[in-house]
Amino acid sequence: MSGGFGRLLRAELTKFRTVRGWVISMLAAALVTVLLGLLSASGNHASCSAGPVEVACPPPLTGPDGEAVDDKFFFVHRPLAGDGSITARLTSLTGRIRKPDVTPGVRNEVPGLVPWAKAGIMIKESTKQGSAYAAVMMTGEHGVRMQHNFTHDVAGRPGGVAKQSPRWLRLTRSGDTLTGYESADGTNWTQVGTASLAGLPQTVQIGLFATSPGDLTVTQGDLGGSITAARFAEATGEFDQVKLHGNASGAWRDDDLGVTVGPDGAEHHPGRASRSGGTFSVTGVGDIAPTVEGPTAERPLSSALTGLILVIVVAVMFITAEYRHGLIRTSLLAGPRRGRALAAKALALGLITFAAALPATAITFTVGGRILRANGNAVLPVSTLTEVRIMVGMAALFALAAVLALALGTLLRRSVAAVITAIVMIVVPHVLATTSVLPDSAGQWLLRVTPAAGFAIQQSIPEYAHVLGHYAPIAGFYPLPPWAGLAVLAGYAALALGLAAFQLRRRDA
Repeated sequence: MSGGFGRLLRAELTKFRTVRGWVISMLAAALVTVLLGLLSASGNHASCSAGPVEVACPPPLTGPDGEAVDDKFFFVHRPLAGDGSITARLTSLTGRIRKPDVTPGVRNEVPGLVPWAKAGIMIKESTKQGSAYAAVMMTGEHGVRMQHNFTHDVAGRPGGVAKQSPRWLRLTRSGDTLTGYESADGTNWTQVGTASLAGLPQTVQIGLFATSPGDLTVTQGDLGGSITAARFAEATGEFDQVKLHGNASGAWRDDDLGVTVGPDGAEHHPGRASRSGGTFSVTGVGDIAPTVEGPTAERPLSSALTGLILVIVVAVMFITAEYRHGLIRTSLLAGPRRGRALAAKALALGLITFAAALPATAITFTVGGRILRANGNAVLPVSTLTEVRIMVGMAALFALAAVLALALGTLLRRSVAAVITAIVMIVVPHVLATTSVLPDSAGQWLLRVTPAAGFAIQQSIPEYAHVLGHYAPIAGFYPLPPWAGLAVLAGYAALALGLAAFQLRRRDA
């Protein structure tokens, strides 16, 4: 940093510090963010029934990598000691889906499969939910896939399955490495993928499985937004020519992993299996995948909008006050290179805003999360790296929004006009997109092309291509990746600052 720019930066930092109203307002923005966030978390309570009593909801089931997962399926299996393989021919994949009742009180189920219904072969660490696994499967609409440890998905050959065109599936184990294959005739095999399951025990479970997530429908609301409904669905796989290689001793065992048990002890929508000679029929309900449903870690940060509005006001005043009181001439005399002077002002404001916002977002995120969990909410877990990205990223969002507001103040030279413009550009699109006002497609469009795209930095749960979900802003999902969304906001700030510098050089103060 050159001496001239450093002198300008120090002058701008001193200028901000000496105006008590700006300092108080910036601290108020941080305080409002914290207080409203903690208040919001305190008002969120959840409980689950345990027979006749209500208890705190258990924490989400987690997979080998710590993510929240669903692990519900029907498993016909045997123990496998050491290396080995399973080969099976899948001759049919069918299912049933519950639709809205036509006749009140009469259950309306129709034949059909949801896109990610699945049936196939699996090697799993144990029958404990959330344990490591690898599987080769046929899906409802996505052909053959190899999946492992919930988050990993590799596509095989597309198409369907029928008695006239069956699919052969094979899964082999060699130490911690599992390899999946598929074949159209049982003779010529194509490798689908491999998985390395570190720490896989000597004895694992090997067998056939079936499962199906619910049928998700999304309809347009009358006043905007969308309405989602998930209804019961099941999948049934028919297998024959099942062959095991290796030390797979013992009889076949049936397990309905994760089946829901009602207060009376009865199983709700249980799976089932039957065997006749060498033919297996396996029916399952549920899913083997990451879960995207539930309270997210960033929920307390919904209070950031109020704090952000205060930051915008301070940022605009940081430049328009100089125009209003005629001090801009003094500032430009001290830094005759006007573009450099504006850059120093923007950097000073960005640093101050980031320094005020970082502890505010960190406190809101961490303490608010603890309050949510203490109130019985089963908050979806995220990695430490994701937590750091959210806290630092939200502070960066505050800083970039402040720079954009400063640039707008320089361009418009009117406090009210600049504040309104900044709010319309940053805050309003986010509110419209994340509430039941606009269709999902319109909300996603706004969060791609406006500065509000920066809010993507707070999304903690990613969108999974192999998980059926309502991936819309109203459900907390942004159309751009976190850093890409923040880059859109940074681009707007840089463009506005460049235009402001250009105008500052052309116009008299």
